[in-house]
Amino acid sequence: MTVPRERDEPVRLTRIYTGGGDRGETSLGDGTRVPKLDCRIAAFGAVDELNSHIGLALAADLPDELREVLTRVQNELFDLGADLSVPFGVTDRLRISDAQISALEHDCDRFNAELPDLTSFVLPGGSEVAARLHVARAVCRRAEREALEAAEQMDINQLALVYLNRLSDLLFILARTANAGGPEPLWKPGGST
Repeated sequence: MTVPRERDEPVRLTRIYTGGGDRGETSLGDGTRVPKLDCRIAAFGAVDELNSHIGLALAADLPDELREVLTRVQNELFDLGADLSVPFGVTDRLRISDAQISALEHDCDRFNAELPDLTSFVLPGGSEVAARLHVARAVCRRAEREALEAAEQMDINQLALVYLNRLSDLLFILARTANAGGPEPLWKPGGST
């Protein structure tokens, strides 16, 4: 028996596999069928991978203030994926907003204020949480490149691109925050010790 979806319920999945993608196509958020190699699929696929890496960071022992920010970001990445999956000309759809970007900038400023000035490039690593956040940052940069490539071919919400750029900055700062109080691995020219 199928129970109707509640009005405020965003989605109800009663069956995970449909067979609809068996021939190399999938649906965008507006129902349009496109090849799975479509640039938009690559863009929101990279966003999904990024979200998974943030989930991996959240699975670690985190301070509450980092957990709160990363949990919000995970939800916003679903918004971003929805934004990228619906052609920009379609109205009345979930889109990344200036307010979400402002929240990222606020978090960047708040966490960065507590960190020492950088005197060298930071190597990805340090604590396990920091290493996970550095991987998420690198995946975020790839997601941004995928979204930029999609924007070269079609109309994409420009705020989605700004969001990814700002998020990669925040993930860098949060990785440094996760290393605060411990050794921060810094680049040494020529690998010298």
